[in-house]
Amino acid sequence: MEAFKSRPSGDVLPLAVTMGDPAGIGPDVTISAWLARSDEDLPPFAVLGDAAVFRARAAKLGLDSFPIADISTLDAAEAAFFEGLPVLPAGASLSHEAEPGLPDSRNSEAILQSIDLAVALALEGKAEGVVTNPISKHVLLSAGFRHAGHTEYLAELASAAGAPKRTAIMLMASAPLMAVPLTVHIPLNEVPRSVTRQRISETVAIIHDDFQRYFSLPRPRIAVCGLNPHAGESGDIGREEIDIIAPAIKELQEQGYAVSGPYPADTLFHEAARSAYDAVLAMYHDQALIPFKTLAFEDGVNATLGLPFVRTSPDHGTAFSLAGTGTASASSFIAALKLAARMRANEKAYVKSRVSGAVSRA
Repeated sequence: MEAFKSRPSGDVLPLAVTMGDPAGIGPDVTISAWLARSDEDLPPFAVLGDAAVFRARAAKLGLDSFPIADISTLDAAEAAFFEGLPVLPAGASLSHEAEPGLPDSRNSEAILQSIDLAVALALEGKAEGVVTNPISKHVLLSAGFRHAGHTEYLAELASAAGAPKRTAIMLMASAPLMAVPLTVHIPLNEVPRSVTRQRISETVAIIHDDFQRYFSLPRPRIAVCGLNPHAGESGDIGREEIDIIAPAIKELQEQGYAVSGPYPADTLFHEAARSAYDAVLAMYHDQALIPFKTLAFEDGVNATLGLPFVRTSPDHGTAFSLAGTGTASASSFIAALKLAARMRANEKAYVKSRVSGAVSRA
């Protein structure tokens, strides 16, 4: 897919990169990505957070002369980018010195301030998009965080800032597979009652709209998984396909969406099957992420659709056991930077074409 090729040319604003949990591999992969900026032809980016974290992590990795560019505004990042890793303070310094592999809930405020600032800069049009480093929900929960994850928190920040309210959905993005789970971080026994016609319809509409906007697909083809083995086997192994999923698909087809299914999930992810659709809508988390991570474990990207700004993230977690060891791969983080830049470039072209079309019809 074109979105995973080289980054767009021309002048672009920096991407806002969040600090993530400072005890995890976020600092490691950010440093590695900056070191590979020329070889990977990366777009300019700046980290929002405590520069001391990145100085200490670079030293831990044996990079004693690693250059940090302390900046006071995001627009200074592009000029500084090729001389040092730009770091913009997001608020107070860490409450407790970050030690690789030892997360500390006392640093939760600084972690969240980084995310808050990244979203604010994106909404103000000062950043091309947001690339989030991994956080530990458990660490944040112990400090009062009450969201299912990054996606939900970003959606709340956007809504609180007055952005039009839309449902934010997870897109697992890679060249071989684009997958969206209908339900995400809920127990498996809660999935069946969470699979509703309305939820399917809303999710397909967001995939359709945002694939037009971010991936330049005028009529994206969306394949829908069944919930049960063999997509219910004509009702013999469950009726959700007959009573909920198929009726939702029929309504969407009547509205003009290129959506099809429900398909048995066990035959929907091989190479020939993937050539017949642009995105797959799975019914639950592992139904989407197991095939996705099998196909794109090293360079898959977690993107969010339904937000009023571009957001991507590496598809891995904090990996505390790897922090500071020099063994963490930056491939997914690098892919997240590239995808964010490409999505934003496609969005600009999409908006321009819509404006031009409106003017020509006037």
